[in-house]
Amino acid sequence: MTKPRILLVATGGTIASAEDGNGLTPQLTGEQLAGYVPQAAELADIDIVQPMNIDSTNMRPADWQAIGDAILAQYEDYDGFVVLHGTDTMAYTAAALSYLIQDSPRPIVLTGSQQPMGSPFTDARINLYQSVLYATDPDSHDVAVVFGGKVVAGTRARKQRTMSFNAFTSVNYPELALIRNDRIIRTAPAGSGDARAASEPRVYHDLDERVFVLKLTPEVNPSVFELLRRDYDAIILETFGVGGIPDTLHDAIFGWVDSGRTLVVTTQVPEEGLDLGVYEVGRAYAEHPGILKGADMTCEALVAKTMWVLGQTREPERLRELFYRPVNCDRLPEA
Repeated sequence: MTKPRILLVATGGTIASAEDGNGLTPQLTGEQLAGYVPQAAELADIDIVQPMNIDSTNMRPADWQAIGDAILAQYEDYDGFVVLHGTDTMAYTAAALSYLIQDSPRPIVLTGSQQPMGSPFTDARINLYQSVLYATDPDSHDVAVVFGGKVVAGTRARKQRTMSFNAFTSVNYPELALIRNDRIIRTAPAGSGDARAASEPRVYHDLDERVFVLKLTPEVNPSVFELLRRDYDAIILETFGVGGIPDTLHDAIFGWVDSGRTLVVTTQVPEEGLDLGVYEVGRAYAEHPGILKGADMTCEALVAKTMWVLGQTREPERLRELFYRPVNCDRLPEA
């Protein structure tokens, strides 16, 4: 029986790091990392590419595009893809790949580790093995994070813990699967639902990097909106609670939107999402056509989706249509 073909895309991160006297830095190559887990080669024929070898703190939108390009360049040659990535910004990259390569019938799995591959107590080996296992399963598709025995949709992942091996959680959406030893226990539909029937993914290449996240704190000065105009096309505004915005920001917010820039409103509360219509302090913003509502999306997904949407269009109606279109489980369809 022919084994599936998997492309391992190594990008650096803790999984590839070693101590050089100045702290952990990525040093191991993809080939070296794969050599630590020979059991993965029993599951699949594995080839390796290495578009970069960096700490994920330094991962930028241009690097997301480079990872996507590395996958797309050989998309037809492989049954699945495993991206080795640092944990700190993995959720952003997983979300970005979800928008750049939509409805992928072939799985694109991101993983990494909390301890370097060479550590005697590392989680790297099991995460790499289980990621290959998931990528070779015929029911897997679209972009997902496999970490600590959990499978999370690429737009719903968040790093919740800085040191524990169960570092990632699925925000406001069920985990797609659990992995126990060599068994995948599926708990939710994997991906958007369209990918399994598709023969080819929908591919995009353009992102607008000029997106800023502004977290409200008591007594934020409205002048911050004016200061951000030079460098940013969109603000993702993390409000209080279910959507509370101080009255002092009213004019600044509408000035930003009326200038043709984009405003996405979300909540800084980790779970259960946004509803601008509940309180008077949010209702004034609920129906303005230039204000986009983040619903129960993660901030990481909102950053990537806003960059993707603005990379495709500036036409208001088209922008809203793309933003509210569910992609890889990122939000529930509008009621």
